[in-house]
Amino acid sequence: MSHEDAKEVEEFKVGVVLDMDVPEVKTCLTSINMARSDINASRRRRLVFYFWNSNESILDAASAAIDLIKNHGVQAIIGPTTSAQAVYMMHLGNRSQVPVISFSATSPSILPVQNPYFVRTTLNDSSQVNAIAAIIKAFGWREAVPLYADTEYGKGIIPYLVDALQDINTRVPYRSVFPSSATDEQIDDELNRLIRMQTRVFIVHMTAPLGVRIFAKAKELDMMTEGYCWIITDGMGDYLSTFSSSVFDTMEGVIGIRPYIPESKKLKSFRVRWENMFRKEKTDMNKKLDMFGIWAYDTVAALAGAVEKLDSLNPEFSKRNVAASDSSDLERMGVSQIGPELLGKFSNITIKGAMSGGTFDIVKGQLQHSTFEIPNVIGNGPRQVGIWTPSHGITRNISLVRNNKSTAADKDNLGAIIWPGDKPFAPKGWEILTTGKKLQIGVPLKKGFTEFLKATQNSSVVTGYSAEVFDAAIKLLNYSVRYEYVPYNTSKPGSYDDLVLGVSDQTFDAAVGDITITFDRSKRVDFTLPYNEGGVSMVVLAKQDMSKNAWIFLRPLEWKLWVTTGAFFLIIGASIWILEHRVNREFRGGPHSGYQLGTMLSFSFSTLVFAQSYQEGSFVLDQLKEMKFDVSKLKTYNNPEEFDDLFSEGPGKGGIVAAFEELPYIELLLTKYCDKYMMVGEIYQNDGWSFVFPKGSPLGPDISRTILKLREDGTTKKIQEGAFGSTLKRTCSDIDPLDSSTSLKLDSFRVLFWLTGGFVVFAVFVFFAMFLWESRQILVDSKTTVSQKFIHLLNEFSKYYERRLINEFSKYYEFSKYFEYQHVRKDQNKAVVHASDTNGLGEAARGYLPSEGVVDNEGPLIQAVHQDFSLVCSGDHGADGDSIPDEGVAPFLHNIVGVGDQPTSGDANLHQIQLSEI
Repeated sequence: MSHEDAKEVEEFKVGVVLDMDVPEVKTCLTSINMARSDINASRRRRLVFYFWNSNESILDAASAAIDLIKNHGVQAIIGPTTSAQAVYMMHLGNRSQVPVISFSATSPSILPVQNPYFVRTTLNDSSQVNAIAAIIKAFGWREAVPLYADTEYGKGIIPYLVDALQDINTRVPYRSVFPSSATDEQIDDELNRLIRMQTRVFIVHMTAPLGVRIFAKAKELDMMTEGYCWIITDGMGDYLSTFSSSVFDTMEGVIGIRPYIPESKKLKSFRVRWENMFRKEKTDMNKKLDMFGIWAYDTVAALAGAVEKLDSLNPEFSKRNVAASDSSDLERMGVSQIGPELLGKFSNITIKGAMSGGTFDIVKGQLQHSTFEIPNVIGNGPRQVGIWTPSHGITRNISLVRNNKSTAADKDNLGAIIWPGDKPFAPKGWEILTTGKKLQIGVPLKKGFTEFLKATQNSSVVTGYSAEVFDAAIKLLNYSVRYEYVPYNTSKPGSYDDLVLGVSDQTFDAAVGDITITFDRSKRVDFTLPYNEGGVSMVVLAKQDMSKNAWIFLRPLEWKLWVTTGAFFLIIGASIWILEHRVNREFRGGPHSGYQLGTMLSFSFSTLVFAQSYQEGSFVLDQLKEMKFDVSKLKTYNNPEEFDDLFSEGPGKGGIVAAFEELPYIELLLTKYCDKYMMVGEIYQNDGWSFVFPKGSPLGPDISRTILKLREDGTTKKIQEGAFGSTLKRTCSDIDPLDSSTSLKLDSFRVLFWLTGGFVVFAVFVFFAMFLWESRQILVDSKTTVSQKFIHLLNEFSKYYERRLINEFSKYYEFSKYFEYQHVRKDQNKAVVHASDTNGLGEAARGYLPSEGVVDNEGPLIQAVHQDFSLVCSGDHGADGDSIPDEGVAPFLHNIVGVGDQPTSGDANLHQIQLSEI
């Protein structure tokens, strides 16, 4: 350990704890010494450094911090080198209120907000994961494998990286972990494990020494060839400028992420000075200035700026009250008196004109930097191919960001990239292993409908529409895929779900067949785009035995439901009468109670027949069960012949009356039996048939694209015609298109119409019988001829409710032209009759026409309302009095006129009558 003698009164002691024998750290020591010289030459408060070598040891780093605080009274510590060392050292800083400042501990597991006396002047590793995800998304890679060291630094980024990849729907099928001091054999074994995987996108996050060894071994194993993609984080990206040509040779085609630092005049000048000094100090080494060397310089400059802002440089430490015999070095450490003030000045500071470009900005103890460079290793060094920022995503150069021009985050915004194998085109990110076993493609072993798929147990030979579409899709890929079909027994219920599950648990690499896309299945596997339209409907006989189907309208309901419906038929009718009879004249009826009963029953019966409907149809057994279908009545069939036999037997012999089937099969069945069956009801759409792949399989999207091409150019249609052969060529010219429509036939409901017609005829018969009984006076009148009687009956039949009184009087009085009928209100069954200038009504008119009053056929209501009106007869008349008694108002006028004791034309001279409703 050494220190610089203080020459000034105002000096500030700083401890420096680093792994000084590590080559990368030596470059940082040069930067620290240059910063000390530059700053102390112009500042009144000088920084005095105390250096300590932590020897790549966590314990030595902690011991150095204790000694520097307790024995040398340092007020701040620059270091340590690694994140693992920082975990222990920052606790010492919190205890003694001495800020621990690290420009190299990058692990996200160490957060300044949780450790107030820890200040990070480098980037948090998690700040680069979104930039890495943007690159992977731009090239459409569906899987990626991280390679990292089993250290605090290596493991810290992984949760953040996995989350960022999941956000773009990229899977992490495997995590490749290397010991920090891995042997060549361990590296070889792990890389061979990666070779046996399909994934070819690797993200390397480790320190430069281990990373260089892994790339050297990868080149030996031909993993730096066509088809591979390697992405390095800033752990190696920061040192790209310092690698030798031999290292670059092993990393040809690698792309990476590192903080973007603009090359300013100040930085160029500093780089020249730094190289001259480094060569003087380390004559046996050939190194270049890297990112950490730049941040080391800016860290010292920022600390000096914070020290300048302190009110005073109080070097004192307060001592804890502990017994000397009972205390350890840790217990005897004092507490800095200026620590809180220094922390406040340094944890939120901005340095203008920093070496790292622009400003060196620390907020809440964390360096802020969000712009990343995307380098590509080509030839003897890295070349920038793009820039990434949170606001603009991937751009080709920084000028677009500075001009605030929006860009799309895709590969077109990157410069030309040379990939492993010296290839100018991007790898697809995965590879079908040609050296291993063939892909195992599960197919359903079907007993019928071989036009769609025909497979044989213990044979990989599969034919049919579905298999031919899959074969054609594979041939359109721009790479070869070796595969074989493996038949799977699907004769038992739920077996298709088991086939899909076999893909999910990797029993099969994929599944091909008449497999319908469903929501539940999609939660376990990935489906390609459908290669066939989906949907389900019902098939019934096109021409049926009418003697068997006359009662078909009863089949949707069992007898219990019919009984319940009949009961509600009566209950609803009674309820309607209760609700309507006081406000609806249709339910007031005539003088006979049967009139109202007929109205009630006919109304409710018509509602039952014409206002009800139901929906049917499903496409899987489980859904039929959910709809409460009787499982004992569900029949299965395996081929068109069994389908036809079940319909031929009929329900009486264990057959069926309808079948639920998917549209492709219905098309085949209707073509084969075009003169016998038809599709009825609505079509229940689904997503159709598809091929099945494991979740995240990179082969699935490629197959989807080729399926799209096959459908667009008509290839799938041609394959279908070839698979169905002569079946599709049959014609149905002997079938009447109207007769085979989806409409239900009139004959199937003839019994229902007979019953309905019977009710109507009976109701009409009762009505006319009651009408003739009420009009019997006309029929028995001996003074009229038959033709007159017919005319009188016709007039009586055509009368409307309130007009009956008016029409009746018009026959007896010659002043019918003065009659006026006015509707005022329709919501109450009351009639107000206004009569004026009456003359000689006499006894015969009493009780028929009050001079002013209210009339209705409800006695109590009339009496109550009648009492609210004054009944006054006005004008010159010869009646018995000026008022009409209450009992004379009660009868309803149109029920009294025509039943005897009628006034004659000589009893009154009626000039005007006005009848209105209120």
